[in-house]
Amino acid sequence: MLAAAPFEPSIDAPSAFPGLEQSNAPRDRQHDIGVAAYRMLTGCHPADAVIDDDFSFDRHVLASILAVASMENGTVAERAGLAAADLASLMAHWFPGACGLGLAGTVAGVADDDETAMVCDLLLANRSSEGEVGRWLAAMIARRAMEPNHLWEDLGLRERSELTRLLSRHFGPIARRNTQNMRWKRFFYRALCESDGFVMCTTPVCTECRDFDLCFGDESGESRMADRRREAALSISTAATLLASPPE
Repeated sequence: MLAAAPFEPSIDAPSAFPGLEQSNAPRDRQHDIGVAAYRMLTGCHPADAVIDDDFSFDRHVLASILAVASMENGTVAERAGLAAADLASLMAHWFPGACGLGLAGTVAGVADDDETAMVCDLLLANRSSEGEVGRWLAAMIARRAMEPNHLWEDLGLRERSELTRLLSRHFGPIARRNTQNMRWKRFFYRALCESDGFVMCTTPVCTECRDFDLCFGDESGESRMADRRREAALSISTAATLLASPPE
């Protein structure tokens, strides 16, 4: 039986993934770190992950969050929103072969933050799955919701539909309340306001509100760990087109 790695001094992404530099590097280098982290955890590129069943999907989600956290400054535990003991348990259960990378030995825990705690408590109150995974995911989603991009992007997921599936699977009651497909971050804060008896909206009808685009605007984008593969594919396609073109 494989156990979590023993606790060591605080380990950040460069220590956990030898040979890779971290977040002050150019954006493409950060991308390389994320892809390398995901591959070390799962054995495949994030774009190639097969998530047909619940186990594979949960493993993909957890690996994606840890991988995107490794792309940023600070310890992986803090950026992922987990206490050191929870990260060690997660690694031992889901990625035992990667425990030796040092992620499970990260000592620095999550920083106290009222806003993060409120979102986490909201998700925990709406859990629809049993076991530790739902508790870990509540903390991870709440922490990543503090980042500036679309939530699915800051969770390292490949598209918004994966976030919808994640919330429907593990936090079904609150996922079902988002009947108008509001942006998830905005929906969380609206739910928090309503639970405290406040009204976040400036008008009773969403379509008449000046903040409509903030709540329901397009959430398309490109995964933080998939863009380089797409760029490479475009470069290859362009080169092939040029080679096939007859000389003038």
